[in-house]
Amino acid sequence: MQRVVVSDDPMVDATLLRAELDAEVIVADTGDEGALLAAATGAEALVVDVNTPVTAAVLDELDELRIVARAGVGIDNIDVAVAAENGVAVTNVPEYCTEEVATHTVTLLLDCIRTVAAYDRDVRGGNWGWERTRPVHRVRGRTLGLVSFGPIARRARERLRGFDLDVVAYDPYVDAETMADADVEKVALDELYDRADYVSLHAPLTDDTRGMVDAAALDAMRDNAVLVNTGRGGLIDEEALATALTEGTIAGAGLDVLCDEPPSDGHPLVGLDNCVVTPHAGWYSEEAREELHATVATNVRAALAGETPPNYIDPETGWL
Repeated sequence: MQRVVVSDDPMVDATLLRAELDAEVIVADTGDEGALLAAATGAEALVVDVNTPVTAAVLDELDELRIVARAGVGIDNIDVAVAAENGVAVTNVPEYCTEEVATHTVTLLLDCIRTVAAYDRDVRGGNWGWERTRPVHRVRGRTLGLVSFGPIARRARERLRGFDLDVVAYDPYVDAETMADADVEKVALDELYDRADYVSLHAPLTDDTRGMVDAAALDAMRDNAVLVNTGRGGLIDEEALATALTEGTIAGAGLDVLCDEPPSDGHPLVGLDNCVVTPHAGWYSEEAREELHATVATNVRAALAGETPPNYIDPETGWL
């Protein structure tokens, strides 16, 4: 019987995969290269979470492997080029949580604008007053900047139509006409930082985007800016963001992702009054979870049958 190794992660439910696959499904620790190699030697398929390091060194040792199926959207933890060289298909689940992450983006944005979490903390602490979080500004007429204009950013834009925002976007892989069809203006990144009152990050994590929101980028933003990240934690220089929030270079941040998850004790962003942090939960709904596992199973089933999986990642894709 063919062997499928699944990350020991709450997001990946081996029971659901066993119901879908005619294969031996084994749950294992895949949190570092050594553990992954020990677990996956002899396996034909790997189903991995975001923290599984599927590196060139790992791929070169797994001779039987046919597929690395990412249980999620991002594939920054997988060496896609080396996988292709070794005849291993890499797949993801590209749109299972588009609705959920777009909604979470809007939720974080509105929470930060209206300082909902800070008000809640005050009331829980016995303080009743609206004035401590001043100034809070009206949303209508403000400008939202979307960094990347993929499916989640587009859906978030639709969610926000009723708020009468001007919307600009930076994405080198989407043309101005496509953006205009969504009532979005294509701009350069530096112009986006200069114009936007709210900046929402949706870019994949690549060599080009890692740390793109650094001290210089934060300095270029408005002092009333709110930064939202539902993409990847590595897009942001977290020390620089903590400094910007503490010194008032920008007004607030809403983060569903961090560079290291879960954060260590004393993380500079956790606990700041003007920073809302959620536990990489933007993807979650019961419906999204079911779709995730069904799609992962479809990808694995195809690869084990010698077919090209439907969500195969082409290593020649430009944004990689």
